[in-house]
Amino acid sequence: MLDSAEFLTPAQIVAELDKYIIGQHEAKRHVAIALRNRWRRLRAAPDMREEIVPNNILMIGSTGVGKTEIARRLASISGAPFTKVEASKFTEVGYVGRDVESMVRDLVEQSVNMVKQRRKEEVKVQAAQVVEELILDILIPPVTAAGSGKPAQPALGFPTTAAGDLPDSDHELNERTRERFREKIRNGEMDERKIEIQVQQGGSGGIGVIGGGPGGMDEASMAGIQDMLGSMLPKKTRKRKVTVAEARKILLDEEAAKLIDMDEVKDEAVRHAENAGIIFIDEIDKVASRSGKGGGGPDVSREGVQRDLLPIVEGSAVNTKYGIVHTDHILFIAAGAFHVAKPSDLIPELQGRFPIRVELQSLSKDDFYKILKDPKNALTKQYEALLRAEEVELTFEDEALERLAEIAFEVNNEVENIGARRLHTVMSRLLNDILFDVPDRIGPNARILIDRALVEERLRDMVRNRDLSQYIL
Repeated sequence: MLDSAEFLTPAQIVAELDKYIIGQHEAKRHVAIALRNRWRRLRAAPDMREEIVPNNILMIGSTGVGKTEIARRLASISGAPFTKVEASKFTEVGYVGRDVESMVRDLVEQSVNMVKQRRKEEVKVQAAQVVEELILDILIPPVTAAGSGKPAQPALGFPTTAAGDLPDSDHELNERTRERFREKIRNGEMDERKIEIQVQQGGSGGIGVIGGGPGGMDEASMAGIQDMLGSMLPKKTRKRKVTVAEARKILLDEEAAKLIDMDEVKDEAVRHAENAGIIFIDEIDKVASRSGKGGGGPDVSREGVQRDLLPIVEGSAVNTKYGIVHTDHILFIAAGAFHVAKPSDLIPELQGRFPIRVELQSLSKDDFYKILKDPKNALTKQYEALLRAEEVELTFEDEALERLAEIAFEVNNEVENIGARRLHTVMSRLLNDILFDVPDRIGPNARILIDRALVEERLRDMVRNRDLSQYIL
């Protein structure tokens, strides 16, 4: 738990975030401190550990400035379960729609998948040995009961030697054949051979539970009963004809699942979610009551959602199909543009649960240039990788990147500010013709240079439309 962050200081966490996110240094500092504080809490004196609560963060900034990306990368750095929800999708208790507790259930589901995957990796070698034997049993069945005097018929239809001509026992001959095929399987020589395997049927069939909604059972209770009923029924299997390579993947997953203790997985996943989980609540401004509005209409519903959020963020016990989850030490990061409403329009109790308030800066022309050039996942590097798959070399001149950044910045200022997402629009407009022509008109080993002149030529319409937009009502 939080092992990947054990040796990362706040400065190192910021350095990791810098690899993917340009600017926003204040926001990065705050989330780095919050992450390191979680590691510190787990190593604090036991009598103080439960008293230390996370400082939840409220990010304020326009769309496309990096709010979601900061939270997502933070979870990746820490190896923590992470879920992103939109506050505007929630409805007050008693109304049709998602209830706020569903975000905690989503987080635990993520945590279970993470722990299960890690446990499967731990038993992968052992499971691979079992799978190898299963495939061998299909290709070369073992000799039947001792003393029968009859060797098993190989599944591949190889001719058998007459019993009187056997130099060794049937068992020894069979074992030598199996060892030969074991080597062939390991070398990949049998990967395309078709075999028939038994696979488990997914899902719980037609099991249904009547209830749910106001006055009925909640989602977690219904899911728990469905799981229990499903586990009481015998596992259904069906035959599939697949290649040895496909069989290895299918059977490896099934055998690895058999080797892990799901009760231990659930217990660890719940602890992991409680102590390391991160919930990112986007569009929090959409549930804020508008300044100066009366207390009626949609504002009542918005305030209802805020009041439902409050106990979750403050710390409460939520029932999930994996057990009770306490939210006291989950880190909540809320974000919103707050163009219409203001942070002070949130109910005071909810404001108090987000003591760290950070404003993200609008992206400058220089930021756009750096976003195109520096991050590990920069758009230019993504397009270069896509065309490299076609054996086409794509390169960008610095002047071209500067002009792309300038166009994106100006369009944002004069049309609508969508932050760094504008770069996706600009790059798509620039490269779509090239992407279409490869490989039919532009073949392998071609070299394509994107210079300023090409940018001007391809994006001329976008610039012209931007100039006209000010006259359109």
